[in-house]
Amino acid sequence: MDLRVLNYFLTVAQEKTISKAAEVLHLSQPTLSKQLKDLEEELGVQLFIRGNREISLTEDGVYLQNRGKEILALVDTTTANLKKNEVIGGDILIGGGESQAFQVLATVLNDLMKTYPDINVHLYSGNADDVKNKINKGLLDFGLVINPVEKQKYEYISLPVSDCWGILVNNHHELAKKTAVTPQDLKNQALLISSQTLVNNQLSDWLGESLSNFHVVGSYNLLYNASLLVKEGTSLVFCIDGIINTNNSGLTFVPLSPALTSKIRLIWKKKQIFSNAASLFLKQLMQLTEGQSR
Repeated sequence: MDLRVLNYFLTVAQEKTISKAAEVLHLSQPTLSKQLKDLEEELGVQLFIRGNREISLTEDGVYLQNRGKEILALVDTTTANLKKNEVIGGDILIGGGESQAFQVLATVLNDLMKTYPDINVHLYSGNADDVKNKINKGLLDFGLVINPVEKQKYEYISLPVSDCWGILVNNHHELAKKTAVTPQDLKNQALLISSQTLVNNQLSDWLGESLSNFHVVGSYNLLYNASLLVKEGTSLVFCIDGIINTNNSGLTFVPLSPALTSKIRLIWKKKQIFSNAASLFLKQLMQLTEGQSR
């Protein structure tokens, strides 16, 4: 598939009409229409539903749109990094869930960006499953994840910080006044849990039994929206400390007892070839974490 034609397809998908897309691409409408028809014939699928006013995507078209964006993003990143190979520059792409551990990465990234103005940093927020999927596709250099790590797939370094687990509750909730909560306290409570499989395995271990034995009312990907649901209702959410500022928020964080903590690790794909910017970031992060662990 020609990348130029893929860009044509994505432009039409965005503009929703051949005429607007042709203007953006500086092509004639017949030329653009032929390119799209040839693309459909090459792939053997129908990509568009051509209506009276707008063009919409078929199921195959939506799939190509999503993957096409990833392909062009990877090409752009690769090109930028190769062009800046003679100087310290290019893109550093990092994904991760919400964690105060990112402050360690932020320290290194800030120093690099001040010293090397050609470095660009791109941050992606998502849970560990999303992050690992993008690392596997080459769309991220690094991922910030909670232990454990699939060691057969990824290299990693441990950061000198840990996340502390607890529950986030409305200030009027019966558990808000406790200094810590036990598994027994959570029986018959309406629980919101993380959508990450490995995290929920840890919670099951802490609870001493399967989560299916508790009243789980939903799940969340990132914490902020879940915290608003907790604030307005009677449910509570399993989460890590420090992500939501509870000052004057109507919310209270209560740690678990016995305490449950998670080590945070930065992972990358085995045999990954980095840009010089990403390589320097990793080198300086390793130096920082080694110094803090002494």
